[in-house]
Amino acid sequence: MRIGLIGAGNMARALARGWEQPVICADPVGERAQALAAEVGGEAVPSNLEVAERADLLVLCHKPAQLQAVAAELAPHARAVASILAATPLAALKEAYPQQPVYRFIPSLPVEVRQGAVVQAAGPEQDPPTDRAVAELFAQLGTLVVLEDRLVDVAMGLMSCAPAYVALVAEAQIDAGVRRGIPAGQGAELVVQTLAGTAELLRRRGNDTVAIRREVTSPGGITARGLDALERGGIRTAFSDALDAVLEQR
Repeated sequence: MRIGLIGAGNMARALARGWEQPVICADPVGERAQALAAEVGGEAVPSNLEVAERADLLVLCHKPAQLQAVAAELAPHARAVASILAATPLAALKEAYPQQPVYRFIPSLPVEVRQGAVVQAAGPEQDPPTDRAVAELFAQLGTLVVLEDRLVDVAMGLMSCAPAYVALVAEAQIDAGVRRGIPAGQGAELVVQTLAGTAELLRRRGNDTVAIRREVTSPGGITARGLDALERGGIRTAFSDALDAVLEQR
């Protein structure tokens, strides 16, 4: 399946790196498309139209507000369309590309290393061989979760934004260690490896967050005191507020 990327920004680059196969791409900043093609293989072309004419699957990585303008040019030429556009439901995609199989995905940045989460909006069967091929393509990038279309934006707030949140949590922990004398580089190694190891442990334990937390937390011990401080600091409220903030901007 020849993949065509409309846009060559951060998320398009993460997808291409994760797929590890040549792509055809175009971007308003030509140098960005050229850099991506040079890195992963394939070709940067001067126009979106050429991408649409040559690709088996057109992956929309442009700005959501550009949906109608881009589709007006490309819809007559696209074979199948996959969108990673935020706040753009399947109905809007189908209206823009009425003659093609259309799919909606929201990936997270770790797809670059095939460790990401990818949400697919559930939709009706369109073309069974293409349906399977597109789902398998995105499943290569990590864990593929299918949700009702109305829940995709909520999922985006949980996992697409989460790499920035996790990086902030790591940064805060590292800074706390620096304040107590741990060199920043060594603190980063300790924190990042612990985050990675905990994620793997959670996967192996069936995502049982409570069980892991209880194993580490002795009654009245140091972890219990640390958790109490985090709770008093409003960690749960902060993450709930972050999700609300994301959804309010749709």
